[in-house]
Amino acid sequence: MDLLLFFIGAILVNNIVLSRFLGVCPFLGVSKKVETALGMGLAVTFVMTLASIMSYIVYEFILKTFKIEFLYTIAFILVIASLVQLVEMIIQKTSPSLYQALGVFLPLITTNCAVLGIAVINMQNEYSLFKSIVSGLGTALGFTLAIVLMAGIRERIEYNPIPKSFKGYPIVLITAGLMAIAFLGFTGLIK
Repeated sequence: MDLLLFFIGAILVNNIVLSRFLGVCPFLGVSKKVETALGMGLAVTFVMTLASIMSYIVYEFILKTFKIEFLYTIAFILVIASLVQLVEMIIQKTSPSLYQALGVFLPLITTNCAVLGIAVINMQNEYSLFKSIVSGLGTALGFTLAIVLMAGIRERIEYNPIPKSFKGYPIVLITAGLMAIAFLGFTGLIK
């Protein structure tokens, strides 16, 4: 039961984008169309979940064994970069249209602070392997939920009369702020 609450908390209460403000670049850049946002969310889910597993293994069995824990940032970035290359090759082969739509944002998952952030958070909180997996998956699903919701809202407001000074990113930033306030309503739901 505790892991289920932890999982739901990672998605809603501690949403990586709307409460911790990590991963904002792809959140704003890839959220113009729902299909593209969903593709990015699934790619980030795959990378973040595997990165949580691999970073745990690297930290516990390599860095701690050789007493070089201070190299965790470099090691985690290497793990994430390898996983992103794998995802990029898979998407390019299976869905060329999604590969084109994601464009530069796909390789930028390597530098997505949300992916590195969750690996570091898992390490700092000394989560077990299973709790790291739950944390990575829940956080990634929270990212996916936020980016798909933002894309849906952006698709709808595109056809609404918006004052000229608010067109483009100003209205997107206002929307993101309102979404963050809405997700703040989940605070206290899970203790």
